[in-house]
Amino acid sequence: MRRQSRSIQYTIRGVPPEVDSALRGRAARRKQSLNQFIVDELTKATGVRRRRADFSDLVGRWTADPAFDEILAAQRQIDPDKWK
Repeated sequence: MRRQSRSIQYTIRGVPPEVDSALRGRAARRKQSLNQFIVDELTKATGVRRRRADFSDLVGRWTADPAFDEILAAQRQIDPDKWK
């Protein structure tokens, strides 16, 4: 089992109102929370590649399994008596 990385938290004080407004506006246009927008921007600014929690690790690793395919095919059968 892979260990999750620990998240670091920052508190930033003294943000000018016009900077706050600009950041919130950009986050809203991207339909992101302010926090996610700032984390994404800091990540881009530092040139660090951020590993996202998604299924990208599975891409290209699928192994064909005929037994599994048979099970799926059986589940996809429609029982006409139940659809009357």
